[in-house]
Amino acid sequence: MTVSPDLAAPRTPRPARPATPELLRSVFRRHAAGVAVITARGERPVGFTATSLTSVSAEPPMISFGVGTSSSSWPVLAEAEHIGVHVLGDHQRELAATFARSGADRFGAPTRWRTGPEGVPVLDGVLAWLVCRVVARVPAGDHRLVVAEVVAGDPDGAGRPLLYHEGRFNALRD
Repeated sequence: MTVSPDLAAPRTPRPARPATPELLRSVFRRHAAGVAVITARGERPVGFTATSLTSVSAEPPMISFGVGTSSSSWPVLAEAEHIGVHVLGDHQRELAATFARSGADRFGAPTRWRTGPEGVPVLDGVLAWLVCRVVARVPAGDHRLVVAEVVAGDPDGAGRPLLYHEGRFNALRD
């Protein structure tokens, strides 16, 4: 059996850093995550880019994501009965950046969208989308963990997933 040179050489452990917001950000910059956009409808549509999307349960089908309570989308999400979840493709870097940018007109041109099930804004051209009924909003520090049950969706968009890593949007490589 051959051992990789990286695995064979013992490394001197670095001292642990104390828990800080910057430590958490630094660690999660190293974690590649899929990119999604979460949408909801209030008096006007709202949305934001999320990398915290997680499958929670298959039966019943449920998802979760985190949202900052200081987000401009939070007041609508705090009251919304239904939300949209959109898995972005690597061709949608600009869309991801638009929904991540503070103060952007996220639903103006060139964003293409339509009203979907339950009145939720559904983005066009995504890899997959879901409409979900919110079942819980759990306080978690300066965020809320939103848990929602899937009510409808479409998994059949074309393309490869968009990833977020080291503070940038990236494509998946073979």
